[in-house]
Amino acid sequence: MKKFLNTPESVLGDALAGLAAAHPKLHVDRAARVIRRAGPVRVGKVALVSGGGSGHEPLHGGFVGTGMLDAACPGEIFTSPVPDQVLAAATAVDQGAGVVLIVKNYTGDVLNFRMAAELAAEKGVEVRTVLVDDDVAVQDSTWTAGRRGTGATVFVERIAGALAEQGAGLDEVAAVARRVNELSRSFAVALTACTTPAAGRPGFELPEDEMEVGVGIHGEPGRRREKLGTARQIVAQALEAVLAEPVLGGTDRAIVLVNGLGATPLIELYVLFNEVSTQLAARGVTIARSLVGNYVTSLDMAGASITVCRADERLLALWDAPVDTPALRWGT
Repeated sequence: MKKFLNTPESVLGDALAGLAAAHPKLHVDRAARVIRRAGPVRVGKVALVSGGGSGHEPLHGGFVGTGMLDAACPGEIFTSPVPDQVLAAATAVDQGAGVVLIVKNYTGDVLNFRMAAELAAEKGVEVRTVLVDDDVAVQDSTWTAGRRGTGATVFVERIAGALAEQGAGLDEVAAVARRVNELSRSFAVALTACTTPAAGRPGFELPEDEMEVGVGIHGEPGRRREKLGTARQIVAQALEAVLAEPVLGGTDRAIVLVNGLGATPLIELYVLFNEVSTQLAARGVTIARSLVGNYVTSLDMAGASITVCRADERLLALWDAPVDTPALRWGT
């Protein structure tokens, strides 16, 4: 294993220290393991909190800032944050209007965020929980009951964060977050496994001429393994799965994310996006907004995911609203 680290045990603490040094607009509590905005936040603003296992950077800490999250809770590598972390984050950023917890659908995350929500309610903090479950590759997998939460998390945090910034109430912010999740679908393909620092070896073996179709962001198995295809063939498979449900059809507009899983060069992601653009256009779908790059990663996995969200004028306007975070920034 070749990685830039001091010890496997210190990687999260060292990374949080680096995050704090690189981004003075963030307040990083290394003891509590909570990342939040360093500047003042308007009293009465609905707060957004998310989190999950580390190793998916920039998710979630890279999305803390104006127009997105108020706080994020990083767990150990691929391990849910504990309830005390989430509680500390929620109570720290509550401005009297309540807190929306955005939770990817993994068993540990769901249980720990649910417990934190109950503890926060006991302290007088009003909480709404939004579950993200956009991955259509499999219904149940190693880590989850139901669909996994993946790329749509970025869309949920961005659009709900924009609405909260504009002064919407708790139920309205939670409702738009749920709507974005309902309108989003994702699918991923892996060319190699990732290597966690603690394990020191790849999470699974994948022959040089094969790919894992429908892989999860922790290296969970997908639908099947098959021979490596062309970019055109891979995108066709992914879009067939993403569009199998009547969420997006001809004449619709969409927000599209072509996301690298950690070790895929940007040039290859643009090759994939070209295929996505071409194939969606052939179906009558217009890409209204897009992101291409590493947003929801899986350490050093070579692979990519495609997320598509049907977007109306309201969602596009919220998407375009100012945002200022380490990983997303425009309009400021």
